[in-house]
Amino acid sequence: MQAYLDGLLAAKLSSRSVARRLTTIRNLYDFLHREGQISSDPVRLIPLPRHESTLPKFLTMEQVDILLETPPPDTLRGIRDRAMLQLLYATGLRVSELCNVPVSSVNLEVGVVRVLGKGRKERIVPLGSEAVKAVTHYLGSGRPALLNGRASRSLFVTSRGAAMTRQGFWKLLREHGKRAGIWHNLTPHALRHSFATHLLERGADLRSLQAMLGHADISTTQIYTHVLRERLRTVLDKHHPRARL
Repeated sequence: MQAYLDGLLAAKLSSRSVARRLTTIRNLYDFLHREGQISSDPVRLIPLPRHESTLPKFLTMEQVDILLETPPPDTLRGIRDRAMLQLLYATGLRVSELCNVPVSSVNLEVGVVRVLGKGRKERIVPLGSEAVKAVTHYLGSGRPALLNGRASRSLFVTSRGAAMTRQGFWKLLREHGKRAGIWHNLTPHALRHSFATHLLERGADLRSLQAMLGHADISTTQIYTHVLRERLRTVLDKHHPRARL
Protein backbone atom coordinates (compact mmCIF):
# COMPACT_ATOMS: atom_id res chain seq x y z
CA MET A 1 0.00 0.00 0.00
CA GLN A 2 2.83 2.36 0.83
CA ALA A 3 4.45 1.53 -2.51
CA TYR A 4 1.21 2.47 -4.28
CA LEU A 5 1.12 5.77 -2.41
CA ASP A 6 4.77 6.44 -3.27
CA GLY A 7 3.93 5.76 -6.92
CA LEU A 8 1.15 8.35 -6.87
CA LEU A 9 3.48 10.93 -5.39
CA ALA A 10 6.19 10.03 -7.91
CA ALA A 11 3.65 10.64 -10.68
CA LYS A 12 3.45 14.22 -9.35
CA LEU A 13 -0.26 14.08 -8.64
CA SER A 14 -1.50 16.87 -6.41
CA SER A 15 -1.87 16.13 -2.71
CA ARG A 16 -5.64 16.53 -3.09
CA SER A 17 -5.77 13.87 -5.82
CA VAL A 18 -3.64 11.49 -3.75
CA ALA A 19 -5.82 12.10 -0.69
CA ARG A 20 -9.00 11.36 -2.65
CA ARG A 21 -7.62 8.05 -3.93
CA LEU A 22 -6.35 7.06 -0.51
CA THR A 23 -9.71 7.90 1.07
CA THR A 24 -11.48 5.61 -1.43
CA ILE A 25 -9.11 2.75 -0.57
CA ARG A 26 -9.54 3.46 3.16
CA ASN A 27 -13.31 3.14 2.82
CA LEU A 28 -12.92 -0.20 1.03
CA TYR A 29 -10.58 -1.64 3.66
CA ASP A 30 -12.81 -0.34 6.45
CA PHE A 31 -15.81 -2.09 4.87
CA LEU A 32 -13.90 -5.37 4.45
CA HIS A 33 -12.71 -5.20 8.06
CA ARG A 34 -16.22 -4.57 9.41
CA GLU A 35 -17.57 -7.45 7.31
CA GLY A 36 -14.90 -9.81 8.67
CA GLN A 37 -13.26 -10.32 5.29
CA ILE A 38 -9.87 -9.17 6.59
CA SER A 39 -8.43 -9.46 10.10
CA SER A 40 -6.89 -5.99 10.26
CA ASP A 41 -7.03 -2.64 8.49
CA PRO A 42 -3.47 -1.48 7.74
CA VAL A 43 -4.56 1.39 5.51
CA ARG A 44 -5.94 3.44 8.41
CA LEU A 45 -2.39 3.83 9.71
CA ILE A 46 -1.28 5.62 6.56
CA PRO A 47 -1.72 9.39 7.00
CA LEU A 48 -3.40 11.46 4.31
CA PRO A 49 -1.04 13.88 2.57
CA ARG A 50 -1.49 17.47 3.64
CA HIS A 51 -3.13 19.81 1.13
CA GLU A 52 -1.12 22.67 -0.22
CA SER A 53 -2.54 25.87 1.22
CA THR A 54 -2.96 28.11 -1.82
CA LEU A 55 -4.85 31.35 -1.58
CA PRO A 56 -7.18 32.11 -4.50
CA LYS A 57 -6.15 34.67 -7.09
CA PHE A 58 -8.39 37.66 -7.58
CA LEU A 59 -8.53 40.95 -9.46
CA THR A 60 -8.43 44.39 -7.95
CA MET A 61 -11.56 46.50 -8.30
CA GLU A 62 -9.73 48.63 -10.87
CA GLN A 63 -8.87 45.55 -12.93
CA VAL A 64 -12.48 44.38 -12.80
CA ASP A 65 -13.65 47.77 -14.06
CA ILE A 66 -11.24 47.55 -17.01
CA LEU A 67 -12.27 43.97 -17.81
CA LEU A 68 -16.00 44.71 -17.73
CA GLU A 69 -15.52 47.54 -20.23
CA THR A 70 -13.34 45.52 -22.62
CA PRO A 71 -15.99 43.76 -24.79
CA PRO A 72 -17.13 46.11 -27.58
CA PRO A 73 -20.58 47.53 -26.74
CA ASP A 74 -21.72 47.74 -30.38
CA THR A 75 -21.39 44.09 -31.50
CA LEU A 76 -23.63 41.11 -30.74
CA ARG A 77 -20.80 39.16 -29.14
CA GLY A 78 -19.69 42.21 -27.21
CA ILE A 79 -23.19 42.80 -25.84
CA ARG A 80 -23.40 39.15 -24.79
CA ASP A 81 -19.92 39.07 -23.28
CA ARG A 82 -20.55 42.24 -21.29
CA ALA A 83 -23.70 40.68 -19.87
CA MET A 84 -21.88 37.45 -18.97
CA LEU A 85 -19.00 39.25 -17.27
CA GLN A 86 -21.32 41.60 -15.40
CA LEU A 87 -23.47 38.70 -14.22
CA LEU A 88 -20.49 36.60 -13.18
CA TYR A 89 -18.90 39.38 -11.15
CA ALA A 90 -22.25 40.47 -9.66
CA THR A 91 -23.13 36.98 -8.42
CA GLY A 92 -19.91 34.99 -7.98
CA LEU A 93 -21.41 32.06 -9.90
CA ARG A 94 -19.33 29.06 -10.89
CA VAL A 95 -18.72 28.97 -14.64
CA SER A 96 -20.89 25.85 -14.99
CA GLU A 97 -23.71 27.63 -13.17
CA LEU A 98 -23.37 30.66 -15.42
CA CYS A 99 -23.53 28.60 -18.61
CA ASN A 100 -26.47 26.53 -17.35
CA VAL A 101 -28.71 29.43 -16.29
CA PRO A 102 -31.98 29.20 -18.25
CA VAL A 103 -33.52 32.46 -19.38
CA SER A 104 -36.56 31.65 -17.22
CA SER A 105 -34.42 31.76 -14.06
CA VAL A 106 -33.62 35.46 -14.36
CA ASN A 107 -36.05 37.97 -12.85
CA LEU A 108 -34.81 41.41 -13.85
CA GLU A 109 -37.74 43.24 -12.27
CA VAL A 110 -36.85 41.87 -8.84
CA GLY A 111 -33.13 41.72 -9.67
CA VAL A 112 -32.39 38.07 -8.85
CA VAL A 113 -31.22 34.91 -10.58
CA ARG A 114 -32.18 31.38 -9.54
CA VAL A 115 -29.19 29.05 -9.66
CA LEU A 116 -28.94 25.27 -9.54
CA GLY A 117 -25.59 24.58 -7.91
CA LYS A 118 -23.59 21.58 -6.72
CA GLY A 119 -25.68 18.66 -5.54
CA ARG A 120 -28.61 20.19 -7.43
CA LYS A 121 -29.10 22.65 -4.59
CA GLU A 122 -31.05 25.73 -5.59
CA ARG A 123 -30.23 29.22 -4.39
CA ILE A 124 -31.40 32.73 -5.19
CA VAL A 125 -28.65 35.30 -5.82
CA PRO A 126 -29.30 39.06 -6.05
CA LEU A 127 -28.10 41.11 -9.02
CA GLY A 128 -26.61 44.57 -8.91
CA SER A 129 -27.96 47.40 -11.05
CA GLU A 130 -25.08 47.20 -13.57
CA ALA A 131 -25.68 43.49 -14.12
CA VAL A 132 -29.43 44.06 -14.52
CA LYS A 133 -28.72 46.79 -17.08
CA ALA A 134 -26.27 44.62 -19.07
CA VAL A 135 -28.51 41.53 -19.10
CA THR A 136 -31.55 43.63 -20.04
CA HIS A 137 -29.66 45.08 -23.00
CA TYR A 138 -28.49 41.61 -24.03
CA LEU A 139 -32.00 40.15 -23.85
CA GLY A 140 -33.38 43.01 -25.92
CA SER A 141 -30.64 43.51 -28.50
CA GLY A 142 -28.16 40.64 -28.37
CA ARG A 143 -29.81 37.31 -27.68
CA PRO A 144 -32.65 37.55 -30.26
CA ALA A 145 -30.18 38.37 -33.04
CA LEU A 146 -27.80 35.57 -31.99
CA LEU A 147 -30.67 33.08 -31.99
CA ASN A 148 -31.92 34.37 -35.36
CA GLY A 149 -35.29 32.66 -35.01
CA ARG A 150 -33.97 29.55 -33.27
CA ALA A 151 -35.28 28.43 -29.88
CA SER A 152 -33.14 27.97 -26.77
CA ARG A 153 -33.85 27.77 -23.05
CA SER A 154 -30.31 28.94 -22.24
CA LEU A 155 -29.76 32.52 -21.19
CA PHE A 156 -26.40 32.81 -22.93
CA VAL A 157 -26.00 31.49 -26.47
CA THR A 158 -23.33 31.40 -29.15
CA SER A 159 -23.46 33.03 -32.57
CA ARG A 160 -24.90 29.74 -33.85
CA GLY A 161 -27.72 29.80 -31.32
CA ALA A 162 -26.31 26.99 -29.17
CA ALA A 163 -25.94 27.18 -25.41
CA MET A 164 -22.68 28.75 -24.23
CA THR A 165 -20.26 26.10 -22.97
CA ARG A 166 -17.67 26.28 -20.20
CA GLN A 167 -14.90 25.93 -22.76
CA GLY A 168 -16.39 28.68 -24.90
CA PHE A 169 -16.61 31.05 -21.97
CA TRP A 170 -13.06 30.26 -20.84
CA LYS A 171 -11.83 31.13 -24.32
CA LEU A 172 -13.64 34.46 -24.57
CA LEU A 173 -12.66 35.40 -21.02
CA ARG A 174 -8.98 34.84 -21.77
CA GLU A 175 -9.30 36.91 -24.93
CA HIS A 176 -10.85 39.81 -23.03
CA GLY A 177 -8.35 39.46 -20.18
CA LYS A 178 -5.43 39.59 -22.59
CA ARG A 179 -6.95 42.57 -24.41
CA ALA A 180 -7.46 44.33 -21.08
CA GLY A 181 -3.82 43.70 -20.16
CA ILE A 182 -4.73 41.91 -16.94
CA TRP A 183 -3.71 38.24 -17.04
CA HIS A 184 -2.73 36.02 -19.90
CA ASN A 185 -4.47 33.05 -18.23
CA LEU A 186 -7.46 34.73 -16.59
CA THR A 187 -9.99 32.14 -15.33
CA PRO A 188 -13.70 32.33 -14.47
CA HIS A 189 -12.88 31.34 -10.89
CA ALA A 190 -10.73 34.47 -10.55
CA LEU A 191 -13.90 36.54 -11.00
CA ARG A 192 -15.69 34.38 -8.42
CA HIS A 193 -12.79 34.95 -6.03
CA SER A 194 -12.85 38.68 -6.82
CA PHE A 195 -16.58 38.83 -6.05
CA ALA A 196 -16.04 37.20 -2.65
CA THR A 197 -12.94 39.18 -1.71
CA HIS A 198 -14.42 42.55 -2.66
CA LEU A 199 -17.60 41.84 -0.68
CA LEU A 200 -15.56 40.99 2.42
CA GLU A 201 -13.47 44.12 1.95
CA ARG A 202 -16.68 46.13 2.03
CA GLY A 203 -17.97 44.53 5.21
CA ALA A 204 -20.06 41.55 4.07
CA ASP A 205 -20.48 38.79 6.65
CA LEU A 206 -19.34 35.22 6.02
CA ARG A 207 -22.80 33.64 6.33
CA SER A 208 -24.27 35.88 3.63
CA LEU A 209 -21.24 35.24 1.42
CA GLN A 210 -21.56 31.49 1.98
CA ALA A 211 -25.20 31.60 0.85
CA MET A 212 -24.41 33.58 -2.30
CA LEU A 213 -21.47 31.37 -3.27
CA GLY A 214 -23.41 28.18 -2.61
CA HIS A 215 -20.83 26.70 -0.23
CA ALA A 216 -22.12 23.73 1.76
CA ASP A 217 -19.50 24.29 4.47
CA ILE A 218 -18.57 27.72 5.79
CA SER A 219 -14.96 26.59 6.18
CA THR A 220 -14.74 26.80 2.37
CA THR A 221 -15.85 30.43 2.55
CA GLN A 222 -13.38 31.24 5.32
CA ILE A 223 -10.42 31.02 2.94
CA TYR A 224 -11.37 34.51 1.77
CA THR A 225 -10.69 35.89 5.24
CA HIS A 226 -7.12 34.62 4.80
CA VAL A 227 -6.93 36.41 1.45
CA LEU A 228 -8.08 39.61 3.10
CA ARG A 229 -5.56 39.30 5.94
CA GLU A 230 -2.72 38.68 3.48
CA ARG A 231 -3.74 41.71 1.45
CA LEU A 232 -4.00 43.94 4.52
CA ARG A 233 -0.55 42.77 5.65
CA THR A 234 0.89 43.68 2.24
CA VAL A 235 -0.70 47.14 2.41
CA LEU A 236 0.63 47.64 5.94
CA ASP A 237 4.16 46.57 5.04
CA LYS A 238 4.17 48.82 1.99
CA HIS A 239 2.64 51.98 3.42
CA HIS A 240 3.04 52.10 7.21
CA PRO A 241 6.08 54.24 8.16
CA ARG A 242 7.18 51.89 10.95
CA ALA A 243 6.11 48.55 9.49
CA ARG A 244 9.65 47.58 8.51
CA LEU A 245 11.51 48.97 11.48
